[in-house]
Amino acid sequence: MNIGLMIIIGIVFFLIVIVVYIISIYNNIVKEKNKCENAWSQIKVQLMRRYDLIPNLVETVKGYMKHERETLERVIQARNIASNTLNSNQINETIKNDNILTGALKSLFMVFERYPDIKANQNAMALQEEITSTENKIAFARQHYNDNVMFYNTFIQTFPQNIIANFFNFQKFEFFDLETSEAAKRPEIKF
Repeated sequence: MNIGLMIIIGIVFFLIVIVVYIISIYNNIVKEKNKCENAWSQIKVQLMRRYDLIPNLVETVKGYMKHERETLERVIQARNIASNTLNSNQINETIKNDNILTGALKSLFMVFERYPDIKANQNAMALQEEITSTENKIAFARQHYNDNVMFYNTFIQTFPQNIIANFFNFQKFEFFDLETSEAAKRPEIKF
């Protein structure tokens, strides 16, 4: 066999290996990106469930809480804003607005404690339990999402994946963070 032909075969083989490696990295990035998007979709499902329960809860307790109109209005307003943002696929805005809603719900549940009639109302208690259950599901979905985001962001920032990620313009995902939000603030208690 001719040495020139062997060199050409070697170069072609090397290029094929490189192309297959690049395709493999690209496919792994896509797979991890899809995991993040799926985890975000799971959060959206739970948030929508919460948004659907809130009007029922507010309607049920409205008669008992005549003096807490501001709290009820704040919850409904926060719910409407968060619900509208959820459908826009803007993760950062959704996170910010959902954190505001979480803070408003905490205030509402604190008000529950001041009204024994609400505690005695089976519908109100069932709705509160349903929202609490949904909050737990949201927390689990948020943790799952953040785990996927951490893995994906690390994956696209490490060598050699970062070269492929930058070339194909893969972007980092934002974490669903509560630390700097309204929801992380302690509610004010007045007696």
